[in-house]
Amino acid sequence: MKTLNKTVLIIIGIFILYTSLLTVYIYCSFSNYEFVDFYKRLETRVNIIISEKDHNKDHISLISSLDNLPNQKEYIIPIKNNNTNSILPKKLIEKTITNGEYEYNSDDLFISSKLYKKNNETYIIAVSSNNPYYSTHITYLRNVLISSIIFSILLMILVSQLVYRTLIKPAKKIIENVNQISSENLHLRLDVHQNKEKDPINELSHTFNGMLDRLETAFETQKNFISNASHELNTPLTSIIGEAELVLSKERSIKEYEKALQNILFAAENLGNKTKALLFLAKTGFDGKSQKFDKVRIDEILLNVKDNLQKINSNYKIKIDFSMLPENPKMLKIKGNEQLLHLAISNILSNACKYSNNGEVSLALAASNNSIIIIIKDRGIGIPDSDLQYIYDPYFRASNTVSFEGYGIGLPLSRNIIKMHNGELIVKSKENIGTTVQINLPFGNYEL
Repeated sequence: MKTLNKTVLIIIGIFILYTSLLTVYIYCSFSNYEFVDFYKRLETRVNIIISEKDHNKDHISLISSLDNLPNQKEYIIPIKNNNTNSILPKKLIEKTITNGEYEYNSDDLFISSKLYKKNNETYIIAVSSNNPYYSTHITYLRNVLISSIIFSILLMILVSQLVYRTLIKPAKKIIENVNQISSENLHLRLDVHQNKEKDPINELSHTFNGMLDRLETAFETQKNFISNASHELNTPLTSIIGEAELVLSKERSIKEYEKALQNILFAAENLGNKTKALLFLAKTGFDGKSQKFDKVRIDEILLNVKDNLQKINSNYKIKIDFSMLPENPKMLKIKGNEQLLHLAISNILSNACKYSNNGEVSLALAASNNSIIIIIKDRGIGIPDSDLQYIYDPYFRASNTVSFEGYGIGLPLSRNIIKMHNGELIVKSKENIGTTVQINLPFGNYEL
Protein backbone atom coordinates (compact mmCIF):
# COMPACT_ATOMS: atom_id res chain seq x y z
CA MET A 1 0.00 0.00 0.00
CA LYS A 2 1.28 3.46 -0.90
CA THR A 3 2.38 5.80 1.86
CA LEU A 4 -0.24 8.35 0.82
CA ASN A 5 -3.09 5.82 1.13
CA LYS A 6 -1.70 4.59 4.44
CA THR A 7 -1.70 8.13 5.80
CA VAL A 8 -5.33 8.67 4.78
CA LEU A 9 -6.41 5.33 6.32
CA ILE A 10 -4.53 6.10 9.56
CA ILE A 11 -6.25 9.48 9.81
CA ILE A 12 -9.67 7.90 9.21
CA GLY A 13 -8.91 5.14 11.75
CA ILE A 14 -7.84 7.66 14.41
CA PHE A 15 -10.99 9.72 13.79
CA ILE A 16 -13.26 6.66 14.05
CA LEU A 17 -11.48 5.46 17.23
CA TYR A 18 -11.76 8.90 18.82
CA THR A 19 -15.44 9.16 17.89
CA SER A 20 -16.15 5.68 19.29
CA LEU A 21 -14.36 6.37 22.58
CA LEU A 22 -16.18 9.69 22.93
CA THR A 23 -19.49 7.95 22.25
CA VAL A 24 -18.83 5.29 24.89
CA TYR A 25 -17.84 7.98 27.40
CA ILE A 26 -21.03 9.97 26.75
CA TYR A 27 -23.19 6.84 26.96
CA CYS A 28 -21.66 5.66 30.24
CA SER A 29 -21.74 9.14 31.79
CA PHE A 30 -25.39 9.68 30.90
CA SER A 31 -26.35 6.20 32.07
CA ASN A 32 -24.58 6.72 35.39
CA TYR A 33 -26.24 10.12 35.80
CA GLU A 34 -29.67 8.56 35.26
CA PHE A 35 -28.95 6.02 38.01
CA VAL A 36 -27.60 8.57 40.47
CA ASP A 37 -30.36 11.08 39.87
CA PHE A 38 -33.16 8.57 40.36
CA TYR A 39 -31.54 7.06 43.46
CA LYS A 40 -31.28 10.53 44.95
CA ARG A 41 -35.01 10.96 44.52
CA LEU A 42 -35.65 7.69 46.28
CA GLU A 43 -33.12 8.52 49.01
CA THR A 44 -34.87 11.85 49.63
CA ARG A 45 -38.10 10.05 50.29
CA VAL A 46 -36.36 7.55 52.58
CA ASN A 47 -34.86 10.43 54.60
CA ILE A 48 -38.28 12.07 54.90
CA ILE A 49 -39.71 8.87 56.35
CA ILE A 50 -36.83 8.62 58.84
CA SER A 51 -37.28 12.28 59.82
CA GLU A 52 -40.99 11.75 60.43
CA LYS A 53 -40.30 8.63 62.51
CA ASP A 54 -37.88 10.61 64.68
CA HIS A 55 -40.60 13.15 65.43
CA ASN A 56 -43.38 10.62 65.73
CA LYS A 57 -45.24 12.17 62.86
CA ASP A 58 -47.05 10.67 59.97
CA HIS A 59 -44.57 10.55 57.09
CA ILE A 60 -47.34 10.33 54.52
CA SER A 61 -48.20 14.02 54.80
CA LEU A 62 -44.74 15.27 53.83
CA ILE A 63 -44.08 12.68 51.15
CA SER A 64 -47.37 13.48 49.52
CA SER A 65 -46.14 17.04 48.97
CA LEU A 66 -43.56 15.67 46.54
CA ASP A 67 -44.33 14.46 43.06
CA ASN A 68 -45.14 10.82 43.13
CA LEU A 69 -42.77 8.59 41.26
CA PRO A 70 -44.21 5.88 39.00
CA ASN A 71 -45.53 3.00 41.17
CA GLN A 72 -43.92 4.54 44.26
CA LYS A 73 -44.10 2.35 47.41
CA GLU A 74 -42.77 2.87 50.96
CA TYR A 75 -41.61 0.12 53.23
CA ILE A 76 -40.99 0.11 57.03
CA ILE A 77 -39.86 -3.37 57.91
CA PRO A 78 -38.91 -4.34 61.49
CA ILE A 79 -35.92 -6.62 61.95
CA LYS A 80 -35.65 -9.11 64.77
CA ASN A 81 -32.54 -11.20 65.28
CA ASN A 82 -31.32 -10.10 61.81
CA ASN A 83 -34.32 -11.80 60.29
CA THR A 84 -37.32 -10.34 58.57
CA ASN A 85 -40.19 -11.41 56.46
CA SER A 86 -40.56 -9.06 53.53
CA ILE A 87 -41.44 -8.91 49.89
CA LEU A 88 -38.25 -6.99 49.35
CA PRO A 89 -35.41 -8.90 47.67
CA LYS A 90 -33.28 -10.93 50.06
CA LYS A 91 -30.09 -9.38 48.71
CA LEU A 92 -31.33 -5.89 49.52
CA ILE A 93 -32.15 -6.93 53.12
CA GLU A 94 -28.75 -8.48 53.66
CA LYS A 95 -26.79 -5.59 52.13
CA THR A 96 -28.81 -3.00 54.08
CA ILE A 97 -28.19 -4.78 57.40
CA THR A 98 -24.49 -5.12 56.58
CA ASN A 99 -23.81 -1.66 55.11
CA GLY A 100 -26.53 0.44 56.72
CA GLU A 101 -27.93 1.41 53.32
CA TYR A 102 -28.22 -0.02 49.85
CA GLU A 103 -29.35 0.82 46.34
CA TYR A 104 -30.93 -1.91 44.28
CA ASN A 105 -32.37 -2.17 40.80
CA SER A 106 -33.81 -4.90 38.64
CA ASP A 107 -34.86 -3.98 35.11
CA ASP A 108 -36.75 -0.71 35.58
CA LEU A 109 -37.44 -1.26 39.34
CA PHE A 110 -35.26 0.91 41.64
CA ILE A 111 -35.13 0.65 45.45
CA SER A 112 -33.27 2.80 47.97
CA SER A 113 -33.07 1.52 51.56
CA LYS A 114 -31.56 2.54 54.92
CA LEU A 115 -31.21 0.88 58.32
CA TYR A 116 -33.06 2.80 61.06
CA LYS A 117 -32.85 2.21 64.82
CA LYS A 118 -35.15 3.62 67.52
CA ASN A 119 -36.01 2.48 71.02
CA ASN A 120 -33.86 -0.60 70.69
CA GLU A 121 -35.77 -1.58 67.61
CA THR A 122 -34.29 -1.87 64.13
CA TYR A 123 -36.12 -1.16 60.91
CA ILE A 124 -35.38 -1.18 57.22
CA ILE A 125 -36.93 1.83 55.61
CA ALA A 126 -37.12 1.64 51.80
CA VAL A 127 -38.80 3.37 48.90
CA SER A 128 -39.24 1.69 45.52
CA SER A 129 -40.35 2.99 42.18
CA ASN A 130 -40.31 2.15 38.55
CA ASN A 131 -38.12 4.23 36.21
CA PRO A 132 -39.66 3.79 32.79
CA TYR A 133 -37.76 6.84 31.51
CA TYR A 134 -34.39 5.18 32.03
CA SER A 135 -34.80 2.63 29.28
CA THR A 136 -36.48 5.21 27.05
CA HIS A 137 -33.73 7.79 27.55
CA ILE A 138 -30.93 5.28 27.20
CA THR A 139 -32.45 3.84 24.05
CA TYR A 140 -32.88 7.32 22.60
CA LEU A 141 -29.34 8.28 23.55
CA ARG A 142 -27.96 5.08 22.07
CA ASN A 143 -29.78 5.71 18.79
CA VAL A 144 -28.55 9.30 18.68
CA LEU A 145 -24.94 8.24 19.33
CA ILE A 146 -25.07 5.47 16.72
CA SER A 147 -26.51 7.93 14.24
CA SER A 148 -23.75 10.39 15.14
CA ILE A 149 -21.08 7.75 14.55
CA ILE A 150 -22.56 6.86 11.16
CA PHE A 151 -22.84 10.53 10.25
CA SER A 152 -19.24 11.13 11.40
CA ILE A 153 -17.97 8.24 9.28
CA LEU A 154 -19.86 9.53 6.25
CA LEU A 155 -18.53 13.03 6.92
CA MET A 156 -14.99 11.67 7.20
CA ILE A 157 -15.40 9.82 3.90
CA LEU A 158 -16.69 13.03 2.32
CA VAL A 159 -13.78 15.03 3.74
CA SER A 160 -11.35 12.36 2.52
CA GLN A 161 -12.82 12.61 -0.97
CA LEU A 162 -12.54 16.40 -0.80
CA VAL A 163 -8.90 16.15 0.32
CA TYR A 164 -8.25 13.62 -2.42
CA ARG A 165 -9.76 15.87 -5.08
CA THR A 166 -8.09 19.08 -3.88
CA LEU A 167 -4.66 17.79 -2.82
CA ILE A 168 -3.93 14.16 -3.58
CA LYS A 169 -5.44 13.94 -7.07
CA PRO A 170 -3.70 17.13 -8.32
CA ALA A 171 -0.44 15.86 -6.80
CA LYS A 172 -0.87 12.52 -8.61
CA LYS A 173 -1.60 14.37 -11.83
CA ILE A 174 1.58 16.41 -11.39
CA ILE A 175 3.56 13.20 -10.84
CA GLU A 176 2.07 11.65 -13.99
CA ASN A 177 2.83 14.75 -16.05
CA VAL A 178 6.36 15.01 -14.67
CA ASN A 179 7.04 11.37 -15.55
CA GLN A 180 6.15 12.18 -19.16
CA ILE A 181 8.77 14.93 -19.39
CA SER A 182 12.24 14.01 -20.54
CA SER A 183 15.15 15.63 -22.36
CA GLU A 184 13.32 14.96 -25.64
CA ASN A 185 10.20 16.98 -24.74
CA LEU A 186 11.33 19.69 -22.33
CA HIS A 187 8.82 22.04 -23.97
CA LEU A 188 5.98 20.37 -22.04
CA ARG A 189 4.65 22.25 -19.00
CA LEU A 190 2.35 21.56 -16.06
CA ASP A 191 -1.07 23.18 -15.96
CA VAL A 192 -1.12 26.41 -13.96
CA HIS A 193 -4.39 28.15 -13.03
CA GLN A 194 -3.97 31.90 -13.04
CA ASN A 195 -6.84 32.40 -10.56
CA LYS A 196 -5.22 30.19 -7.89
CA GLU A 197 -1.88 31.83 -7.34
CA LYS A 198 -1.91 31.12 -3.58
CA ASP A 199 -2.81 27.46 -3.99
CA PRO A 200 0.22 25.34 -2.87
CA ILE A 201 -0.33 22.83 -5.68
CA ASN A 202 -0.55 25.67 -8.18
CA GLU A 203 2.60 27.26 -6.76
CA LEU A 204 4.37 23.91 -7.00
CA SER A 205 3.39 23.62 -10.67
CA HIS A 206 4.50 27.19 -11.31
CA THR A 207 7.85 26.57 -9.60
CA PHE A 208 8.40 23.33 -11.52
CA ASN A 209 7.58 25.08 -14.80
CA GLY A 210 10.20 27.70 -13.94
CA MET A 211 12.74 24.94 -13.40
CA LEU A 212 11.76 23.40 -16.75
CA ASP A 213 12.28 26.80 -18.41
CA ARG A 214 15.81 26.93 -17.06
CA LEU A 215 16.52 23.32 -18.00
CA GLU A 216 15.16 23.82 -21.50
CA THR A 217 17.30 26.91 -21.93
CA ALA A 218 20.37 25.06 -20.66
CA PHE A 219 19.72 22.10 -23.00
CA GLU A 220 19.10 24.41 -25.95
CA THR A 221 22.27 26.32 -25.13
CA GLN A 222 24.32 23.14 -24.94
CA LYS A 223 22.85 21.83 -28.18
CA ASN A 224 23.30 25.16 -29.96
CA PHE A 225 26.82 25.54 -28.64
CA ILE A 226 27.87 22.15 -29.98
CA SER A 227 26.21 22.55 -33.36
CA ASN A 228 27.27 26.16 -33.81
CA ALA A 229 30.79 25.52 -32.61
CA SER A 230 31.21 22.67 -35.09
CA HIS A 231 29.71 24.68 -37.94
CA GLU A 232 30.64 28.32 -37.39
CA LEU A 233 34.17 27.78 -36.08
CA ASN A 234 35.02 25.29 -38.79
CA THR A 235 34.85 27.86 -41.63
CA PRO A 236 37.46 30.36 -40.32
CA LEU A 237 39.68 27.51 -39.12
CA THR A 238 39.56 25.91 -42.57
CA SER A 239 40.35 29.28 -44.13
CA ILE A 240 43.37 29.79 -41.85
CA ILE A 241 44.71 26.28 -42.44
CA GLY A 242 44.11 26.47 -46.20
CA GLU A 243 45.79 29.85 -46.48
CA ALA A 244 48.81 28.67 -44.47
CA GLU A 245 49.16 25.47 -46.52
CA LEU A 246 48.91 27.41 -49.77
CA VAL A 247 51.61 29.87 -48.73
CA LEU A 248 53.92 27.12 -47.50
CA SER A 249 53.49 25.01 -50.61
CA LYS A 250 56.32 26.98 -52.32
CA GLU A 251 58.43 30.04 -51.82
CA ARG A 252 56.60 33.33 -52.08
CA SER A 253 57.47 36.97 -52.38
CA ILE A 254 57.35 39.25 -49.39
CA LYS A 255 54.16 40.87 -50.67
CA GLU A 256 52.53 37.46 -51.09
CA TYR A 257 53.53 36.51 -47.55
CA GLU A 258 52.14 39.81 -46.26
CA LYS A 259 48.89 39.28 -48.12
CA ALA A 260 48.62 35.70 -46.77
CA LEU A 261 49.26 36.90 -43.23
CA GLN A 262 46.59 39.58 -43.67
CA ASN A 263 44.12 36.92 -44.83
CA ILE A 264 45.05 34.72 -41.88
CA LEU A 265 44.71 37.69 -39.50
CA PHE A 266 41.29 38.53 -40.91
CA ALA A 267 40.13 34.91 -40.55
CA ALA A 268 41.57 34.75 -37.02
CA GLU A 269 39.76 37.94 -36.03
CA ASN A 270 36.56 36.53 -37.49
CA LEU A 271 37.17 33.32 -35.53
CA GLY A 272 37.78 35.33 -32.34
CA ASN A 273 34.60 37.39 -32.75
CA LYS A 274 32.51 34.31 -33.38
CA THR A 275 34.05 32.50 -30.40
CA LYS A 276 33.34 35.44 -28.06
CA ALA A 277 29.76 35.72 -29.31
CA LEU A 278 29.26 31.98 -29.01
CA LEU A 279 30.62 31.84 -25.47
CA PHE A 280 28.59 34.87 -24.41
CA LEU A 281 25.45 33.32 -25.89
CA ALA A 282 26.17 30.09 -23.99
CA LYS A 283 26.67 32.07 -20.78
CA THR A 284 23.23 33.67 -21.07
CA GLY A 285 21.66 30.25 -21.46
CA PHE A 286 21.96 29.55 -17.73
CA ASP A 287 19.44 30.57 -15.08
CA GLY A 288 21.20 33.79 -14.23
CA LYS A 289 21.96 32.93 -10.57
CA SER A 290 25.64 33.62 -11.19
CA GLN A 291 24.73 37.09 -12.40
CA LYS A 292 24.31 39.98 -9.99
CA PHE A 293 20.74 41.29 -9.95
CA ASP A 294 19.94 44.72 -8.49
CA LYS A 295 17.13 47.23 -8.67
CA VAL A 296 17.38 49.05 -12.00
CA ARG A 297 15.31 51.70 -13.74
CA ILE A 298 14.40 50.85 -17.30
CA ASP A 299 14.00 54.49 -18.44
CA GLU A 300 17.58 55.23 -17.42
CA ILE A 301 18.85 52.17 -19.31
CA LEU A 302 16.99 53.28 -22.45
CA LEU A 303 18.53 56.75 -22.28
CA ASN A 304 22.03 55.27 -21.84
CA VAL A 305 21.49 52.88 -24.78
CA LYS A 306 20.37 55.75 -27.03
CA ASP A 307 23.35 57.93 -26.08
CA ASN A 308 25.88 55.11 -26.53
CA LEU A 309 24.55 54.06 -29.95
CA GLN A 310 24.51 57.62 -31.24
CA LYS A 311 28.10 58.11 -30.06
CA ILE A 312 29.11 54.99 -32.00
CA ASN A 313 27.18 56.04 -35.10
CA SER A 314 26.01 59.63 -35.37
CA ASN A 315 23.74 58.70 -38.29
CA TYR A 316 21.41 56.72 -36.02
CA LYS A 317 18.08 58.55 -35.59
CA ILE A 318 16.41 57.35 -32.38
CA LYS A 319 13.24 59.00 -31.08
CA ILE A 320 12.21 58.18 -27.51
CA ASP A 321 8.55 58.35 -26.55
CA PHE A 322 7.97 58.69 -22.79
CA SER A 323 4.36 59.89 -23.10
CA MET A 324 3.00 56.62 -21.64
CA LEU A 325 5.19 56.60 -18.54
CA PRO A 326 3.34 55.65 -15.33
CA GLU A 327 2.87 58.27 -12.62
CA ASN A 328 4.41 55.99 -10.00
CA PRO A 329 8.21 55.83 -10.61
CA LYS A 330 8.37 52.51 -8.77
CA MET A 331 6.63 50.95 -11.76
CA LEU A 332 9.77 51.63 -13.82
CA LYS A 333 11.97 49.48 -11.58
CA ILE A 334 12.72 45.79 -11.79
CA LYS A 335 15.29 43.50 -10.26
CA GLY A 336 17.79 42.70 -12.97
CA ASN A 337 21.31 42.94 -14.35
CA GLU A 338 21.86 46.42 -15.80
CA GLN A 339 24.74 45.42 -18.11
CA LEU A 340 22.86 42.48 -19.62
CA LEU A 341 19.66 44.47 -20.11
CA HIS A 342 21.70 47.27 -21.68
CA LEU A 343 23.27 44.75 -24.07
CA ALA A 344 19.92 43.16 -25.01
CA ILE A 345 18.17 46.46 -25.76
CA SER A 346 21.25 47.82 -27.51
CA ASN A 347 21.39 44.81 -29.86
CA ILE A 348 17.73 45.16 -30.82
CA LEU A 349 17.88 48.95 -31.21
CA SER A 350 21.11 48.85 -33.28
CA ASN A 351 19.55 46.23 -35.56
CA ALA A 352 16.51 48.48 -36.03
CA CYS A 353 18.77 51.38 -37.00
CA LYS A 354 21.00 49.26 -39.25
CA TYR A 355 18.24 47.48 -41.16
CA SER A 356 16.28 50.70 -41.69
CA ASN A 357 19.30 52.29 -43.43
CA ASN A 358 19.69 54.74 -40.55
CA GLY A 359 16.10 55.86 -40.84
CA GLU A 360 14.15 57.04 -37.79
CA VAL A 361 13.51 54.41 -35.13
CA SER A 362 10.98 54.95 -32.36
CA LEU A 363 11.61 53.74 -28.81
CA ALA A 364 8.59 53.79 -26.48
CA LEU A 365 8.23 52.88 -22.81
CA ALA A 366 5.02 52.06 -20.93
CA ALA A 367 3.81 50.01 -17.97
CA SER A 368 0.84 47.75 -17.33
CA ASN A 369 -0.39 46.24 -14.09
CA ASN A 370 2.08 43.37 -14.34
CA SER A 371 4.99 44.42 -16.49
CA ILE A 372 7.11 47.12 -18.07
CA ILE A 373 6.69 47.32 -21.85
CA ILE A 374 9.41 48.45 -24.27
CA ILE A 375 8.48 48.89 -27.95
CA ILE A 376 11.11 49.37 -30.68
CA LYS A 377 9.70 50.13 -34.13
CA ASP A 378 11.43 50.78 -37.46
CA ARG A 379 10.41 51.22 -41.10
CA GLY A 380 13.23 49.18 -42.55
CA ILE A 381 13.58 46.16 -44.77
CA GLY A 382 11.59 43.92 -42.45
CA ILE A 383 11.81 40.13 -42.24
CA PRO A 384 10.33 37.77 -44.86
CA ASP A 385 7.49 35.60 -43.52
CA SER A 386 9.42 32.44 -44.41
CA ASP A 387 12.35 33.54 -42.21
CA LEU A 388 10.44 34.61 -39.09
CA GLN A 389 10.45 31.13 -37.55
CA TYR A 390 14.27 31.01 -37.63
CA ILE A 391 15.14 34.44 -36.24
CA TYR A 392 16.12 33.03 -32.80
CA ASP A 393 18.51 30.47 -34.26
CA PRO A 394 22.11 31.57 -33.57
CA TYR A 395 23.97 32.82 -36.68
CA PHE A 396 20.81 32.79 -38.78
CA ARG A 397 20.40 35.83 -41.00
CA ALA A 398 17.33 36.66 -43.05
CA SER A 399 17.54 36.23 -46.81
CA ASN A 400 17.27 39.99 -47.42
CA THR A 401 20.24 40.98 -45.20
CA VAL A 402 23.05 40.00 -47.55
CA SER A 403 24.19 43.61 -48.01
CA PHE A 404 24.32 44.23 -44.24
CA GLU A 405 27.16 43.16 -41.95
CA GLY A 406 26.41 40.95 -38.99
CA TYR A 407 26.76 37.54 -37.39
CA GLY A 408 23.14 36.70 -36.60
CA ILE A 409 23.86 36.52 -32.88
CA GLY A 410 22.20 39.71 -31.57
CA LEU A 411 18.55 38.62 -31.43
CA PRO A 412 19.16 35.15 -29.90
CA LEU A 413 21.45 36.76 -27.35
CA SER A 414 18.85 39.41 -26.49
CA ARG A 415 16.10 36.81 -26.14
CA ASN A 416 18.19 34.76 -23.69
CA ILE A 417 18.86 37.84 -21.60
CA ILE A 418 15.16 38.75 -21.55
CA LYS A 419 14.29 35.16 -20.54
CA MET A 420 16.82 35.38 -17.70
CA HIS A 421 14.69 38.28 -16.39
CA ASN A 422 11.46 36.23 -16.72
CA GLY A 423 10.49 38.48 -19.61
CA GLU A 424 9.10 37.98 -23.09
CA LEU A 425 10.36 39.07 -26.51
CA ILE A 426 7.78 39.48 -29.27
CA VAL A 427 8.81 40.22 -32.88
CA LYS A 428 6.34 41.28 -35.59
CA SER A 429 7.64 42.11 -39.03
CA LYS A 430 6.61 42.59 -42.67
CA GLU A 431 9.10 42.64 -45.51
CA ASN A 432 9.76 46.15 -46.87
CA ILE A 433 7.38 47.63 -44.28
CA GLY A 434 9.29 47.36 -41.03
CA THR A 435 9.73 45.50 -37.76
CA THR A 436 8.23 45.99 -34.31
CA VAL A 437 9.89 44.40 -31.28
CA GLN A 438 8.08 44.35 -27.94
CA ILE A 439 9.86 43.51 -24.68
CA ASN A 440 7.78 42.68 -21.60
CA LEU A 441 9.65 42.68 -18.28
CA PRO A 442 7.60 41.71 -15.23
CA PHE A 443 8.00 43.66 -12.01
CA GLY A 444 5.19 42.02 -10.02
CA ASN A 445 7.45 39.13 -8.93
CA TYR A 446 10.04 41.37 -7.33
CA GLU A 447 10.17 43.49 -4.22
CA LEU A 448 10.64 47.06 -5.38
